[in-house]
Amino acid sequence: MSEQLRETLRVELGARGYDIVIGPGLLAEAGAHVAPLLRRKRVAVLTDETVAALHLEALRDGLAAEGIEMVSLALPAGEATKSWPQFSRAVEWLLEQKIERSDVVVALGGGVIGDLAGFAAAVLRRGVRFVQIPTSLLAQVDSSVGGKTGINSPQGKNLVGAFHQPSLVLADTQVLASLTPRDFIAGYGEVVKYGLLGDAAFFDWLEENGPALAAGDMAARVAAVKRSCEMKAEIVARDETEQGDRALLNLGHTFGHALESATGYSDRLLHGEGVAIGCALAFELSSRLGLCAQEAPSRLRQHLRAMGMKVDLRDIPGDLPGAEALMALMAQDKKVVDGKLRFILARGIGEAFVTSDVPGEAVRKLLDDALA
Repeated sequence: MSEQLRETLRVELGARGYDIVIGPGLLAEAGAHVAPLLRRKRVAVLTDETVAALHLEALRDGLAAEGIEMVSLALPAGEATKSWPQFSRAVEWLLEQKIERSDVVVALGGGVIGDLAGFAAAVLRRGVRFVQIPTSLLAQVDSSVGGKTGINSPQGKNLVGAFHQPSLVLADTQVLASLTPRDFIAGYGEVVKYGLLGDAAFFDWLEENGPALAAGDMAARVAAVKRSCEMKAEIVARDETEQGDRALLNLGHTFGHALESATGYSDRLLHGEGVAIGCALAFELSSRLGLCAQEAPSRLRQHLRAMGMKVDLRDIPGDLPGAEALMALMAQDKKVVDGKLRFILARGIGEAFVTSDVPGEAVRKLLDDALA
């Protein structure tokens, strides 16, 4: 069965291009996919404690099938790990393991581990190769593809990092079954984003197939991961270092990152939940500015609700700061250019665009209303 559900995509970046392989059962075959990259049959795996308990032995077996030895370090699970202390720990450990420039680091985990391990690989000996084995829906459709790596600082998310493309991405859709319903559905926030930013037909497909996908339909999961990765790969190939088009991938993120910061990067609000709420806010703002019909945000919110997702600021437990404080957090975003906030807005579902021409007053009113 797994063979029929196997998809391979290419990220076209010339000499730094790489494959994304998607489908169930890839952990068991990891050795066969990774072996061609290796000069010596040994890899260093960075993971987190939760993922290690679930999947590390399966990966060890998959690598051992090709005679590949594995050393591993499991960091604490959670967004707080994307920080200097754990990053330093990872880099020091890789040096202790005598990882050479010709070696390969493997990131086994969600977005936090993928971002941190990729950044560690980028700076270790001025750059070693790494393989992404994303274990969350969020990481499979978004953070594992495109070479953005980094950690958070007290000033904000992902403000320290590097562009460092992986050599291979293995998205084993079978491991998604081990996610809690909340974690799975949070990752769905990034899937919906792709339909919203550039493919209305994909959004139609998600409205129809989202419930089956959430319930575990493997073919639907493979199809959703594949289309998301295809769209991301096309955008990254056009604009690797985010000078233009790639900013579209930040739809929902300007609001979402501010909300994550306001909730202390805690489990009050998961990244994908912040993105979903952020997308709803971006579409509402677009509608208020007369860019799209009110039907678009209504349809988006209806779909997110149908999938059991957070949609409104009031869906976030606990108190939030006021509109002014949220806007101050948004101003700390990496997407600020010449002091102007860049927003990704939309003329409709599937028609997003980047603009710096958004009146602060409209954003403030939107947040005031959302907080009311």
